[in-house]
Amino acid sequence: MHKLIFFFLILFSVSLTQSQELNCLVTVNYNQVQGSNTQVFKTLQKSLSEFINQTEWTDESVEPAERIDCALTIIITSRDANTFTSTIQIQSTRPVFGVTYATPILNLKDNDFNFKYNEFDPLIYNKNSFDSNLISTIVFYMNVILGADADTFKKNGGEAYLKEAQNVMLQAQQSGLGAWQNVVGKQNRFSLIDNLLSPKLTDFRTATYNYHRKGFDAFSNNKKNAKQTIENAVISLEKIYNKTVGNYLIRLFFDAKADEIVNIYSDGPVTRNQNKLTQVLKKISPNNNSKWRKIK
Repeated sequence: MHKLIFFFLILFSVSLTQSQELNCLVTVNYNQVQGSNTQVFKTLQKSLSEFINQTEWTDESVEPAERIDCALTIIITSRDANTFTSTIQIQSTRPVFGVTYATPILNLKDNDFNFKYNEFDPLIYNKNSFDSNLISTIVFYMNVILGADADTFKKNGGEAYLKEAQNVMLQAQQSGLGAWQNVVGKQNRFSLIDNLLSPKLTDFRTATYNYHRKGFDAFSNNKKNAKQTIENAVISLEKIYNKTVGNYLIRLFFDAKADEIVNIYSDGPVTRNQNKLTQVLKKISPNNNSKWRKIK
């Protein structure tokens, strides 16, 4: 009997270690808020960390070492009782095969994150309703992290997670909050998931797959061929340029990848389309022209 109980305890503990997919560093910064009562911010940070890292986000079995490394930073800019005005930054990386390098996948900032929170409020997500902008926003971005990461390992591999993020958005639209609404030219949560799932912008997800799985993961075997594949993937992003106003996906990609691309192409071996690469980069991401000039 004792052996049987021990077996089930072991089985339960293994189930727990293999079902949580995210290794997320959560930070709640409240330096801009006046006042001495800071405990609510510390409680919020602890609760969000537990919610994100202990939730079973998928049906996949995941070893601890396979968890996605990510970071969520909330910067509180003002507080009025239980109402908070803030920004939120989402970052994630994924390992590159055969080396110790982790490549950035997401580095996005959302400046429209306002929410209500009472200390010790339970963080519960109901996928069939909108109950809290805090919870909906967190769940939305966790699914974007999962989807973006899966897309780098398998072509359109993140579809299910991006669809779940879309469901969060659709439920949250009933709140009337601007971040969830379809506003032409607005780079918000609606436009992010709408663009990621848009049939006319599928070249973006194909490019991210080729860039990472066929490019970066091949670096340890053949650096020149890997660089050529990465180059081709970046050049292919020109296909989606101008297909949407302000093109959120182009910005999403280069906010994470600009420095990395410069590092890759600042030394040899030289690839055959490198001149075209710099031309395309200057065209589709002119805000980074000071960086593109470093490419040799």
